[in-house]
Amino acid sequence: MALTRSPQEALLWALSDLEENEFKMLKFRLRDRALLEGQCQLARGELEGLSRVDLASRLTLMYGAQEAVKVLLKVLRDMNLLELVEQLGHICLNDYREIYRERVRRLEERQDVEINWRYNQLLLVTKPSSGSPESPACSILEQELDSIMVEALFDPGEKPYQVPPIVVLQGSAGIGKTTLSKKMVLDWATDTLYPGRFDYVFYVSCREVVLLQEGKLDRLLFWCCEDNQAPVTEILRQPERLLFILDGYDELQRPFAKQLKRLRSSPMEDMLHLLIRRKVLSTSSLLITTRPLALQNLESLLEQPCHVHILGFSEDERRRYFSSYFTDEEQARNAFDIVQGNDFLYKACQVPGICWVVCSWLKGQMERGRAVSETPSNGTDIFMAYVSTFLPPSDNVCSELTRDRVLRSLCSLAAEGIQHRRFLFEEADLRKHNLDGPSLAAFLSSNDYQEGLEVKKFYSFHHISFQEFFHAMSYLVKEDQREVKRLLDEKKQEGNEEMTLSMQFLLDIAKKERFSNFELKFCLKISPTMKKDLKHFKEQMESIKHNRPWDLEFSLYESKIKNLVKGVQISDISFKMEHSKEKKSYSKNAFSVKTSLSDGQKEKQKSPSVDKGNIAGSLKEASNGKGRGTEK
Repeated sequence: MALTRSPQEALLWALSDLEENEFKMLKFRLRDRALLEGQCQLARGELEGLSRVDLASRLTLMYGAQEAVKVLLKVLRDMNLLELVEQLGHICLNDYREIYRERVRRLEERQDVEINWRYNQLLLVTKPSSGSPESPACSILEQELDSIMVEALFDPGEKPYQVPPIVVLQGSAGIGKTTLSKKMVLDWATDTLYPGRFDYVFYVSCREVVLLQEGKLDRLLFWCCEDNQAPVTEILRQPERLLFILDGYDELQRPFAKQLKRLRSSPMEDMLHLLIRRKVLSTSSLLITTRPLALQNLESLLEQPCHVHILGFSEDERRRYFSSYFTDEEQARNAFDIVQGNDFLYKACQVPGICWVVCSWLKGQMERGRAVSETPSNGTDIFMAYVSTFLPPSDNVCSELTRDRVLRSLCSLAAEGIQHRRFLFEEADLRKHNLDGPSLAAFLSSNDYQEGLEVKKFYSFHHISFQEFFHAMSYLVKEDQREVKRLLDEKKQEGNEEMTLSMQFLLDIAKKERFSNFELKFCLKISPTMKKDLKHFKEQMESIKHNRPWDLEFSLYESKIKNLVKGVQISDISFKMEHSKEKKSYSKNAFSVKTSLSDGQKEKQKSPSVDKGNIAGSLKEASNGKGRGTEK
């Protein structure tokens, strides 16, 4: 039994273990149409005289090896041969585990657009619970930071776990949470991360999974495996050997915006909350990624989670990212010189998502032959520069996609999404807002979503930060004073210290010196009444001490980051990228990077030191200059 390597061998082993009378009964029940509903049945004439080897071959030919084992399990269970069912079930589990690993390993073949993937390092540090009296930003800035590697997140160390671990991986928008999460799944599938620790590691996009109509555990597992025939019972046999990575808890719900129009939670959203609260699969491990904005609500559901904060790129990684993004060496050098000459831009590129926006903006300007004369001094300036670069030109009067129309449409789509907690949009939603998805690749990404046999195309903003930027601009485009007042009233009622990205963008635009710049870039005239209302909004917001979303990352000076990373060397970094031109009916983000981190004290003859610290490897998607790419 222990030597069984394949479903075919398992099938033959199970048949050989039957007594002669049991074997005859098995052949009789294989003709039972009620028992094998949905399966092809064997006729009586096909079964007579078949030996065990012949029957195994016949079943494999009819159903395929894996499905034949499932058919046999049905019949054996009906015959009440439960011991044999149990043993055969273990074989199914081991076999399907490898099937699932192989499916994850081949993710790169499912892309229907060619993307350059680049390897970059991210710094991770452990931090105390945000329930402490200090704000999250202050608590980190005032403490000695302990770096941690991804490999150690679920390491029990010398003492075994009393309860399965829950790791909360937090960081601002664009810091790299999604990319790191997906890389963890791939590294597990290639047996380079947590070898022997987990039978299954499931990546769950909170943004996408809520589209499922049913809130059942088996539906969640079918979705994770992309297989409606996945052996759920066998997968759940040892829940302590399961790891669920729930990516984007802040996109699952928005408790921090109580007054926004809320829809009834979806059935699958309720299921995820049961998983988080340990009401189902209480012995499985969880990794939950979130922006700090949703931490207070998340922590009310958890007991003693381990908090890990992503700090973004080190100085060396920023330079390496520019070299990988720009295929032209001169462009890469010029772009990095521009960034290095602007203290704010240089700090901002510590956040991978902002680094991508900056690179895309600079490349767009260079390809249009424009001199880069702007000097952004905050995150809002960066997004304004990017959006104004890729909007249709103002003299494009012959096209329906005029600059003003596209801007207003993107703003209305973003605002509706924020108000209804929606981050994925169907083509009908785009038509409603007079948008054409394919022609707006600088702002919108598309992917096919498959549930069962049905395939739908969904669109989303490249990153949630873009959606929040256009949401902020919607207040200016609509010029509805009631909306700004409502936003301020909601913030007062919430009473927390976290500011949404939309509020940060709007607050920056509301500063007097930026009004004229905004109007010039987007060919819009802000009315005196709106300016007055925004001034009041700015005064009220600045009277309260708020944590702005990127404040922490921008406040971590290089000297502090360098103190984190001293003895780790990187060696044997290899790349593997495959691309299938065959268009698939589904689409997932693809990546394949193998890394080897070696301790500097153990391998002094290897490559030179990279800074210091326990560095967690992460992928960063780099666009081909077409405005495609996301980081969370």
